[in-house]
Amino acid sequence: MQGLDGLRGLAALYVVLFHCWLYAFPGYPNSSAPPWLDVLMFGRIAVVFFLVLSGFSLAISPARHGWRSDGVLRFLRRRAWRILPPYWAALLLSLAVSWLVVPASHHGPPTGASVLVYGLVAQDVFTAPTPNGAFWSIGVEAELYLVFPLLLLVRRRFNATVLIVCATLPVIGLGLMAAGASPVEGDNLLAPHLFPVFVAGVVGAGIVAASDRVRRLPWGWFAVLAALPVLALGVARGEVWTVNHYFWVDLAVAPAMTMLLASVATGRPAALVRFLTTRPLRSLGDFSYSLYLIHLSIVLVVIRRVAPHVVSPGLHTFCFTLLVGLPVSVLAAWLFSQVFELPFKRNRSWKSLTGQSSGVQLRPSTTVPEEQNQPPVPETTPSRGNSPARSVT
Repeated sequence: MQGLDGLRGLAALYVVLFHCWLYAFPGYPNSSAPPWLDVLMFGRIAVVFFLVLSGFSLAISPARHGWRSDGVLRFLRRRAWRILPPYWAALLLSLAVSWLVVPASHHGPPTGASVLVYGLVAQDVFTAPTPNGAFWSIGVEAELYLVFPLLLLVRRRFNATVLIVCATLPVIGLGLMAAGASPVEGDNLLAPHLFPVFVAGVVGAGIVAASDRVRRLPWGWFAVLAALPVLALGVARGEVWTVNHYFWVDLAVAPAMTMLLASVATGRPAALVRFLTTRPLRSLGDFSYSLYLIHLSIVLVVIRRVAPHVVSPGLHTFCFTLLVGLPVSVLAAWLFSQVFELPFKRNRSWKSLTGQSSGVQLRPSTTVPEEQNQPPVPETTPSRGNSPARSVT
C-alpha cells in the first residue's frame, strides 16, 4: 500500500535516534540531555505505531474479502517465514556483540536462558538477560499474530464496535484497578496491554475496503483532532509524566495513528503521500525491519566502546553517535537485509528461495503484499526489561 512503507521507514529511523539519545544521556526519563532534544525521548510511541501499522497492514487483504483469511496455519506459516529468519540472524549477531564487545543489559551478558527464551521468541512471557533491548516488541508481535485469526472471526461474525469493546474494556479495567490507576509495567506480559492498539489497526483497515464515501472522509484531519488532546496533555504535564503514564498514552494515541494510516492508505493528503513514496523513504521502509533488529547493537558499540576514546560524554557523544552510529546502522541494516530479510520477503518457500540462490530459473514470485511484510515493529523497539530503557518503548 503506497505510503505505508515510508511511514514504517521513518518510524524505524526515529527508534534509532531514540536509542542514540537514550544511551548518550543517562537518567531516563529524567535525562541529562538538553531540553531541545526531549523530542527524541518517545521511542515507545514509535513502537506503538509499529503495532498499529502491523494490525492495519495485515488486515487490509482480509477486509477486502469479507474479513476472511487464507487459513490459520497458512497465515502463521507466512508470518514465521517473514519474521523469524532475520530475527534469528539478528539474535546471533546480538549475542556475539553482547558476549564479546558490550553487554546489552546492565544485568550483564546473556545466559543460556537468554538463548532459549529469545530463540523461542518467548521474551514477553519469560524473563532472561536480554541480548538486544529492542527485541521485546518482537515477542509482543508474536503473541498478537497468534490471536489475529480470532480477531478476524470476531470482526466477521459481529462488527468493529464489538471487537474494539472486547479488546479495550478489559485493559482499561485492569488499568483502573492498579494503585493510583497508574499501572507499573514489569519486564514481561506487555501483549495484553498493547492488544487494543493492534486491534485499532485491524479495525482501521476496514476503511481501505469501505465505500468511496467513507474513503473520501478527511481522515488526516480526523487524525490531527484525535492527536491534539493527547499532545496537549503531554505538553501540560511534561515529558517525564508522559513516559511514566505510557499505559494510558498508548491507548489514547492509537486512534490518531489509525486514522493517519487510513488517510495515507487512501491517498491523502497528496503532498504527504508523494513524500512518503519518494525513493529514499520507500527504500528505507523496505529494510526497516532489519534496521530495527540490529541497530541497537551498533549504537551501543559506538557509545560505550568507541566514543569514550574520541569525545567527551553527553552532547559530544550524542553528536558523534549521529555522525558515526546512525549511518553505520543504516548501511549495516541494508546489507543485513540483502542476506537475511529480502530473500524471505520475495520468496515464499524454500523451493523458490534455494532455486533462486542456485541459479535455477524459476518463475518470479509475486511480491509479498504489504500486509504480509510488516515487522514491529511494530512497527516495533526500543529497549525495556533488562536494559536501561526499561519500559520506555
